[in-house]
Amino acid sequence: MTRKGLLLLGLLLAAAWAGSLLAADGDVVFQRQEGKEQSTPPAVFPHWSHRIRYSCYACHPAIFEMKAAATATTMDDIMAGKSCGVCHNGKTAWAVSFETCTRCHAAKQ
Repeated sequence: MTRKGLLLLGLLLAAAWAGSLLAADGDVVFQRQEGKEQSTPPAVFPHWSHRIRYSCYACHPAIFEMKAAATATTMDDIMAGKSCGVCHNGKTAWAVSFETCTRCHAAKQ
């Protein structure tokens, strides 16, 4: 690889790393509905880390409306390949399963 190519690769990696540090600022927390099971922490969607990889139109408005909390999301929908499950299917991104719960449902620290 040429020196220019290595420099470009380094800059891209640095930008991705820096973007991941800012992810907390753009996180979307899927709050639980009143009366629903509350023992599992709410899911947290790292919007910024997705946004640096994909354009807005990868998800909006076909999968999610452009307004936070405007699209209801359930685990049943995700497991059926809707909502987050459109990509988190084991092919495009890691599959949703009982082994991957804490990737989204992480307890507050």
